[in-house]
Amino acid sequence: MTQFEDTLHGDLHQYLVSLNELDEHFPDCPDVEEKWDEIARAYMPDGIREFSDYPTVSLGWMMYVGMAVAKFWDTEWEIYSKVENLYVFMRDRRGYDNMDEYIREDVLLLSGDSYTQLEKVVGECASRVYNVLRHQQIEPGTKEAFEAYVSCLHQLYLMGVAMQLKRMSYHMTRI
Repeated sequence: MTQFEDTLHGDLHQYLVSLNELDEHFPDCPDVEEKWDEIARAYMPDGIREFSDYPTVSLGWMMYVGMAVAKFWDTEWEIYSKVENLYVFMRDRRGYDNMDEYIREDVLLLSGDSYTQLEKVVGECASRVYNVLRHQQIEPGTKEAFEAYVSCLHQLYLMGVAMQLKRMSYHMTRI
């Protein structure tokens, strides 16, 4: 990881630990991590298009995607690991604008307070990442800006995966 990504990781991890959304020991889930490149490539056209008007949506939706992939991994990975493009599969259920609702309702099966609470946590994580990104003094439209955006998405994906693993009782503790 780059120093920028390390900073994002540390900030998000500590924030989520403080909310009891993550354990101190960060989980490792190679099957889900292997999907990152494919998901990132598919997400870029939508995420970049939305970033200028809705930066926290563009960032936060990736956290939901990470949570959904972790849920798929836990339930029926034999099926979902073979889906040609998991991101497009999720997006096309209700469209990009409603993908968060699809994931919370139909994938994670949330309602009521847990539905609303997750929305707040993801929104805060996206806001934190956007704030760090804005303070990097990176010129928009450059290669460096693109790489920083991808780093942000990657960390939000990983945090989403980790949160969902913990929610499914995969507690990460040192042995």
